[in-house]
Amino acid sequence: MQGNSPRLFTRLALATALFTFGLIVFGAVVRVTDSGLGCGNHWPLCNGTVFPPLDNITAWIEWLHRLFAILIGLLGIGTLVVAIRAYRQQNRKVLTMTVLAAVLFAVQSLLGAIVVVLELPPTFVTLHLGTAMLLLGALLVAVVWASYRPQARRGGDTVTLLAYITAALALVIILTGALVRGSGATLACTDWPLCNGQVLPFSQGQLATIHMFHRFAVLALGVSLLILVWYAVKQRSGSARTLAAWALVMYLAQAGVGALYVLTSAAPLWGAAHVGFAAATWALLVVLSATEWLNNRESGVSNEQQWNPQSEATS
Repeated sequence: MQGNSPRLFTRLALATALFTFGLIVFGAVVRVTDSGLGCGNHWPLCNGTVFPPLDNITAWIEWLHRLFAILIGLLGIGTLVVAIRAYRQQNRKVLTMTVLAAVLFAVQSLLGAIVVVLELPPTFVTLHLGTAMLLLGALLVAVVWASYRPQARRGGDTVTLLAYITAALALVIILTGALVRGSGATLACTDWPLCNGQVLPFSQGQLATIHMFHRFAVLALGVSLLILVWYAVKQRSGSARTLAAWALVMYLAQAGVGALYVLTSAAPLWGAAHVGFAAATWALLVVLSATEWLNNRESGVSNEQQWNPQSEATS
């Protein structure tokens, strides 16, 4: 069992990360269907009962979201136990990141309760989503650090710096997007790419300013991603190119769906998809950043020993 622990950890951590991604998208469904208070301001019960009435759809959406979170918590406990067995004596950075993920899950759960009890205050809604993204990132970093085999050692360069910057910007646009939704600024700008015909809608009030600030952050991420892909093609091969390219694809999908969300007057389908593509962009950039970090700090091995999570999981 001890010898199989690293492989089991990779599978469990990856599964937990995928379920966390699903929870983030499900959380977006809760928000766009206005189901955040489907169970009232009761937590952990739903309107004072364990199970909501069968005819209350919004309550069931919120209740299933909570059930999803419990499942992730159970997976996370299993992942932490295996991490302690596999990494308490070596490769302790994997254990440290797994412990951080466990702490983030606890914080996220607490914030979820606060959001419900206080009836969806925008600041805590934003913090709740941000913590979920950090949890996803921590789990993915743990998977990478447990399974990736570094290439030849090198110092940080333009690709490394851009990977870090774009990952940070991806998180910023997610947080500003949550603030747009939580503050009620979703339809403060009813056209796209302008805001009611203006580039700088400061005279239109606070909500329009919040909305347009989010769009400017999205634009900054797009420019950063284009530069990242350019340098990755020039200076990298293999997985780094692939990760950067897919991050750009997810970003373009996210931006396109964001435009549709506005132009369709906040149709729920596009709102949930918008968050999903944003989370995918963030996840890919986190994985790229984690591999760059290892390549810059770990002793080199032959270039043939590339990261292959599929073979890691099936070996």
